Amino acid sequence: MSTDLATEPTTAPNGHAAPEPSAPSSAQASSAQASTAQTTAAHTARDGKGILISEPAMKQLAALVRQEGTEKVLRVGVRSGGCSGMSYTMDFVEASDIRDDDECYVYEPAGSPSFQVVCDPKSLLYIYGMQLDFSSSLIGGGFNFSNPNATQTCGCGSSFAV
Repeated sequence: MSTDLATEPTTAPNGHAAPEPSAPSSAQASSAQASTAQTTAAHTARDGKGILISEPAMKQLAALVRQEGTEKVLRVGVRSGGCSGMSYTMDFVEASDIRDDDECYVYEPAGSPSFQVVCDPKSLLYIYGMQLDFSSSLIGGGFNFSNPNATQTCGCGSSFAV
């Protein structure tokens, strides 16, 4: 017994026949899966705020925290310079260097000690919503910043303009 699945052609709002839906190509499906994986694998701070940190970046930061020691915090920010006008900064500093006006976020990687990421209020204006990723590629590897506020980025990915 067979079932006829033919349907009436649909009409687009402009009155023309709407195109037939097609199955996504394997490249589109892979891209969608990778995009979904990146989105679901991003970590936020304990309070749900802060920058998004991908799973590879979280693993790398957890390893660095073990090397640096739990008495240090990760300071992220921006400064003037770089090919596009502003560049990212990221370094471990003593916890005693946290200023009163800094924003502090606690991240809890699975199986590793939690760590703090601190950012000054001026830098936070430029990097709010940013995602930090990590790649172990020989060329272009290291930490990568994906900033939704950037209107222009350089080829190396470490400077931007707003």
